[in-house]
Amino acid sequence: MEGRRAANGNPASRNAPRAQDRKGALTDLERVGKRAKERKGERFTNLLSHLKVPLLKEAYHRLNKEASSGVDGVTWSEYGEKLDARLLDLQDRVHRGNYHPQPVRRVQIPKGDGRMRPIGVTALEDKVLQQAARMILEPIYEQEFLGFSYGFRPGRSQHNALDALAVAIMRKVSWVLDADIRAFFDTIDHGWMQKFFEHKIADRRMVRLLMKWLHAGVMEDGKLRAVEEGAPQGGCISPLMSNIYLHYALDLWVHQWRQRHARGEVYVVRYADDVVLGFQYEQDARAMRSAIAERLAKFGLELHPDKTRVLRFGRYARKDCERHGTRPETFDYLGLTHIAGQARDGKFQLQRRTSRKKRAAKLSALRVEMRQRRHEPPARQHRWLCAVVRGHCNYYGVPTNGRALASFRRDVERAWHRQLQRRSQRAEWTVERMKDFKARYPLPKPRIMHPWPNRRFDGP
Repeated sequence: MEGRRAANGNPASRNAPRAQDRKGALTDLERVGKRAKERKGERFTNLLSHLKVPLLKEAYHRLNKEASSGVDGVTWSEYGEKLDARLLDLQDRVHRGNYHPQPVRRVQIPKGDGRMRPIGVTALEDKVLQQAARMILEPIYEQEFLGFSYGFRPGRSQHNALDALAVAIMRKVSWVLDADIRAFFDTIDHGWMQKFFEHKIADRRMVRLLMKWLHAGVMEDGKLRAVEEGAPQGGCISPLMSNIYLHYALDLWVHQWRQRHARGEVYVVRYADDVVLGFQYEQDARAMRSAIAERLAKFGLELHPDKTRVLRFGRYARKDCERHGTRPETFDYLGLTHIAGQARDGKFQLQRRTSRKKRAAKLSALRVEMRQRRHEPPARQHRWLCAVVRGHCNYYGVPTNGRALASFRRDVERAWHRQLQRRSQRAEWTVERMKDFKARYPLPKPRIMHPWPNRRFDGP
């Protein structure tokens, strides 16, 4: 009796079955991943059976608690008030085939070049189900994806992609194909997407569920618009869908092309729809430029004619350009401008700087927010800006980018001080007051956070 009373009186004991159920759901997914690794080429059946309350609950807890709400206006905390009942109802509707996703609320966010990027905000219930589906499918497709694919994959980051590209350039790259797929997420062909799903998924109910999210429609400015092609950015399942599409439409083909047709070395780095290819010989680079455009056209995709280019790059680019009285071209990748530079000893050095477009867009957004926060206490503003500067250094703090980091910090500091001085009608700060304020509220000093790529790169 004492043991029973202790168990019943302990809240942790009451929650133990739920935690055990969630752990069991994750164990099932580990078995799926193990099977996918051991039996490559096998199609998976009965995947929808994993979409049950324990997995849905785990998916719910993995969502961003502060994310914006979809068209239903339900937040993470509101959905969790009756979580068990909601998830049980969702499970039943999915397995009966009565689940219908809500339209995606579309919002526009600024891009680095000043244009706007459409982002889809998914309803909370749809996010839960998409996250659960991603948790089922990701272990399967991770065994299929190739090593040069880095975007939105577990254990891989943008800096892994940047390191891989840097190491390739420092080896035998003399030419670069900077490929830009025009409006990729807006032009994904739904017919091809379904065929690509069916390469690995034999469960028709799972394929039907995935296609429902593509056909859900978009709500913009209060109007519902049907969607015939494309996948909305911002959903939990969208990154995986994009990787699946490009795996079959591009990655497998590129891998075969470089084995069958290339005369020299070919290096590939892809992060989502951002693709850069490095070549030993110009002939291979220009042949790939034509071949890749033809390949993508078969799947409803198009290379941007103005942003896709072949350029001389690498250790001999500087000398070759000097003979012709020109300078080596640069290219941007994942927010960093790549430059065929020169070290102090005169040898080739890959140099990377913060992209001017990214830097200008970030400063512009910060100035707007500074105006909105102008009358907050300086201590609160200081905490916010310290986090901003540290976050900027955490991403852009790569070797050879020290000056750009210092310049960003100075610009943030000047903009902040200017906004503070506008809070009153008094004259501008004296030199002494400026020094005192900087000493009291110093912004973090810029730091190089990442080592040279060849010191930590360990990609395939």
